[in-house]
Amino acid sequence: MLFLVADENFNNTIVRGLLRVKPNLDIVRVQDVGLFSASDPTVLEWAAKEDRILLTHDVATITKYAYERIRAGKYMPGVIEVNRKVSIGLAVEEILFVAETCNHGELEGQIIYLPLTK
Repeated sequence: MLFLVADENFNNTIVRGLLRVKPNLDIVRVQDVGLFSASDPTVLEWAAKEDRILLTHDVATITKYAYERIRAGKYMPGVIEVNRKVSIGLAVEEILFVAETCNHGELEGQIIYLPLTK
């Protein structure tokens, strides 16, 4: 199973739903690890050091900085971009699907967009 980190503006209802369905899921929020108001590059650097996949709704800037890390040859364990319009239930289901079916390192250098289907 993958290790996850939710960015500062990620929907906490989704985080609570993930933990309700999978209590042993290894997920932290950036604000719980001392990164409150940290810049996107700082969050991505921390995620890389901790080998955690970043959960975000921020398609505008996180993806930009994630691709910059990749182009610079820096480690980027992965990003899961969750559309804000996705229902809580579907977001929980699809995040868990990705987290439970992907092996460690499998999302390296990738950005996954949810929902997986339309």
